[in-house]
Amino acid sequence: MSTLKTEFIYGLNPAFEVLRSGRRKVRQAFIDPSARKSARIAKLTEQLNQKGIPISLTEKGRLIHLCKNREHQSVVLETSVYPYVDFEDLLENPRLLLLDNIEDPHNVGAILRSAEVFGFHCLCLPRRGVPGIYPSVVKVSAGATEFLKVCRHYSANQFARKAADAEYRLIALDRKGTSDLRNIPSGESDKLMLIIGGEDKSVGQYILNMADDIVGIRQSGRINSLNASVSAGIAMYALGR
Repeated sequence: MSTLKTEFIYGLNPAFEVLRSGRRKVRQAFIDPSARKSARIAKLTEQLNQKGIPISLTEKGRLIHLCKNREHQSVVLETSVYPYVDFEDLLENPRLLLLDNIEDPHNVGAILRSAEVFGFHCLCLPRRGVPGIYPSVVKVSAGATEFLKVCRHYSANQFARKAADAEYRLIALDRKGTSDLRNIPSGESDKLMLIIGGEDKSVGQYILNMADDIVGIRQSGRINSLNASVSAGIAMYALGR
């Protein structure tokens, strides 16, 4: 886990959502002066002023240096680090999401965006093999990370074991799965953990052995498979009711 005390969140949607959620301390904002006539930048500036957050007019090159990315959309926020939670804080929710062996931050960000939309607001991110809530993940998620509860204290296997001990039904999504996703009960009272694996390295065998269901998504096309984020979105839609 990162020992840094400051992060640089970049992009317009992430900036708005960081301010709206109020979960992070925003120390200052850096805005490209050439973008001040933009309606969205003007709105963001108004919100920053209302919250008393200092604004530094900063040229594009400096913005790139701060966030290490060219996709800053003329704004970078200096904030406190992401507020991870304890696993016990997740157990009030009947829907848990566990990511296993998903190494691409873009896939993680896209999955987290769908998770916020489809009601999987409590996530387990293993300490290894899956990116944490890095600024790049926040950007791809369009700021959805700021409204999720995320635990990153254990390995994927430990997360699965803890969920099983808490009487969650473990549902692993795997392209070789023989169970039909549509046949999994999705009543509001059912406690379940959906486990999503990566495209190159899927859900680990230990978890597959533990899973109550190993499900696949029926496909009619000719390509090998859906990518992890699309598959995750379909599964969360089906199970998030």
